[in-house]
Amino acid sequence: MKITKLTLWSVDLTSHATYYMAEGKTCDTVVSHVLCLETDTGLRGWGEVCPIPHYLPAFAGGIPSAVSEMAEVLIGADPMGVEALMARLDAYLVGHLGAKSVVDMALWDLYGQAVDQPLYTLLGGRRMADMPLYHSITCVAPDEMARIAREAQATGIKQFQVKLGADADWAADAERLIKVREAVGHGPIVYGDWNCGATKLHATRVGRAVAHLDIMLEQPCKTLEDCAAVRQASGLPMKIDELAYDQASLLQARALGVLDAVALKLSKFGGISAMRRCRDLTVHLGAEICAECTWGSDIVTAASLHFAASTPPANLLNTCDLSSYVGPRLCPDAPVRQNGRIAPPEGPGLGVTPDQSVLGTPVLEL
Repeated sequence: MKITKLTLWSVDLTSHATYYMAEGKTCDTVVSHVLCLETDTGLRGWGEVCPIPHYLPAFAGGIPSAVSEMAEVLIGADPMGVEALMARLDAYLVGHLGAKSVVDMALWDLYGQAVDQPLYTLLGGRRMADMPLYHSITCVAPDEMARIAREAQATGIKQFQVKLGADADWAADAERLIKVREAVGHGPIVYGDWNCGATKLHATRVGRAVAHLDIMLEQPCKTLEDCAAVRQASGLPMKIDELAYDQASLLQARALGVLDAVALKLSKFGGISAMRRCRDLTVHLGAEICAECTWGSDIVTAASLHFAASTPPANLLNTCDLSSYVGPRLCPDAPVRQNGRIAPPEGPGLGVTPDQSVLGTPVLEL
């Protein structure tokens, strides 16, 4: 089997509600790229990547150029040895992990279809029928965030990510966490996420103000050392996100005592191949995993769900159905959440196929 054609689409995804985050970051309408790799056997593998602004060391406008560069290696290649082919791409084009993520995802989809197995089987086997979801709450007024939390809880959600820092007011951030904690009651997981947008002092003041509550903090500062100082000062457990992107960063986070939980995101690590290796290390280190990606719709969500389903249950904190936060939906056969949980797609490979009428006109065909 050989790859004979590469097609890339650009799709605008609009959030159902604007997401406000620290340092003025927002997520409203963003560009997602969808890749199709076609083979001489008629199989087609799909991938998606959506590097939201100011988050990854990548941007949406650079994806077509990077994919075009990689076409030199991809066209004519055998997709069955996914990790060997990705190693060739790493040698050919240094960096560009977001673009490599969409390629890697499409290759795994092809591999699964070729051997007639769902992706979770290829990643080690299905460990659970469905997985717990978290709900991300935009950083707005504390009472409004509490309302959003109650509405999500009514649908079965038991884990809540509280965005913080949009107004750079530590007291308001503390109030946000306190009111969401009160809204959902004892038991559900609540964690406050600054997306690297807090100073050490700001995050420490918030942490101490809520230290009497069952709260976790997520990625307050721009360095692991500052995150470790906040954890030590507040006594609260820490989840790392932006600063976890390879095995070395995971080991550093563990050495600093901040790897209670970690967000493993496909676009940060460069795809399923690299993230699987980091998952095995994370399990060995005893941390809990949020299995997801940066942003996107049904294709990237499907990949995340297969990854989550094949992760040891004791190490899976949660996963995310990114496609439920945005429109349009790309795949009519994609799974949806039920009672706060979600199952991976059935069928070989990713198990989802996009509606090409939604994708529109390709931006790249090689």
